Amino acid sequence: MTAQEIMKMIRENDVKYIDLQFGDMFGRLNHTTFLAKNFDADQIESGIPFDGSSIRAWKSIEKSDMIFRPDPRTAFIDPFREQTTLVMFGDIWEPRTNERYDRAPRNIAHKAVEYMKSLGLGDQIFFGPEPEFFIFDSVRVGTSPQSSFYEIETIEGPWTMGEDGHNLGHKIKHKAGYFPATPQDTQMDLRSEITSHMEDMGITVYLHHHEVGTAQGEIGIKFGDIITAGDLVHKYKYAVKNTAYKYGKTATFMPKPMFMDNGSGMHVHASIWKDGENLFAGDGYANLSQTALYAIGGLLKHGRAIQAFTNPTANSYRRLVPGYEAPVKLAYSATNRSAAVRIPYVDNDKARRFEFRCGDASGSAYLNFAAMTMAMIDGIRNKIDPGAALDKNLYDLPPEEAAAIPSTCPTLEEAIDEMLRDKDWLTAGDVFTDEFIEAYVGYRREEEVEPIKLQPTPLEFELYYDV
Repeated sequence: MTAQEIMKMIRENDVKYIDLQFGDMFGRLNHTTFLAKNFDADQIESGIPFDGSSIRAWKSIEKSDMIFRPDPRTAFIDPFREQTTLVMFGDIWEPRTNERYDRAPRNIAHKAVEYMKSLGLGDQIFFGPEPEFFIFDSVRVGTSPQSSFYEIETIEGPWTMGEDGHNLGHKIKHKAGYFPATPQDTQMDLRSEITSHMEDMGITVYLHHHEVGTAQGEIGIKFGDIITAGDLVHKYKYAVKNTAYKYGKTATFMPKPMFMDNGSGMHVHASIWKDGENLFAGDGYANLSQTALYAIGGLLKHGRAIQAFTNPTANSYRRLVPGYEAPVKLAYSATNRSAAVRIPYVDNDKARRFEFRCGDASGSAYLNFAAMTMAMIDGIRNKIDPGAALDKNLYDLPPEEAAAIPSTCPTLEEAIDEMLRDKDWLTAGDVFTDEFIEAYVGYRREEEVEPIKLQPTPLEFELYYDV
């Protein structure tokens, strides 16, 4: 769409407000809202100034002026607003240099694909994200120097079977939540409502279903290029959270909200194209090309470092543990869901791709996809051999065999340290700048890693109060 077509859309839909949305470095969606009657095509083309000093780890106050340039292709009517509101995503620009701001995640994704093009490795890279989520009836949280607790409530919980009140049975047993029909699946209608909202927002949806965990779900959406896919994850999370809120419930993409239950990941399918041809299709292992295998080699080689962006929160590592279906071994295989990289079965070359299964949706999808792109580029450029495929259940290996296969990092702190030791592939082409990495790591350490290391948990009181 052009700026003039946006203005026509505003008139035809009697739009009252324009909502401009963008994601920060840590995956939170931000927005600012304008009256449509004061909006014109020039603002779409030239951009709109805003204060960037209050966005986490962005600008200092003496250099706070920034420009938001809407992307007309992203326009949709917000299904959750009482007043007709048109939403657009966009890019953040530096007014002093007229260049894209290098700490804005969407801009880093732009740079990653531009770098790939400059090397002649491809002209498009597609990602198919699969975010999982939980929808609870209520969540209570409190933390202070003298108190710390959380409490989750959901009618689906098997632990509620013996409670008084409105209890009709039909509980899903622990870790038995994959594909049960109603009335056990209490969230089918809610997921259908979310799906309808997603379609209204321009997302192509294929299916939805209950996931393994209690009150956990997934909605299957169509893939997109690196920028579109990043936008899609923000729109997906926006639809899930706002629909749940509308029905008096609360949704989270936190990777591991419940102890001893499966966590929520975001498996990501990837393929590189050039001149309209899928470069991952070939006659090698599982009908992949050598280019695809080199790309897998890059992902596996940098698999621990890449976690700083694909598994970007301390809670991410509560999920990456054996026994809960999350892949913890940096290996690849066809159709094997226990490996970090799975090659799904498909019946045509256009759909040929692989799936990176380690990541989650707790951070910025743009950074996730950009880091994946840079790892694949490094694999292709340097012809990194991924080794032999492991067509066996990696969750059930003898200890000596398991020890020989590289594992994912066990903590965010270790992932950050790995990334800092192994970041030349990220900073190639000035895609991830050293200044960005310093700001990103500084925030993660100061606001997450160190406080979590220092604060006692309720479990510690249970274990150690009587020592």
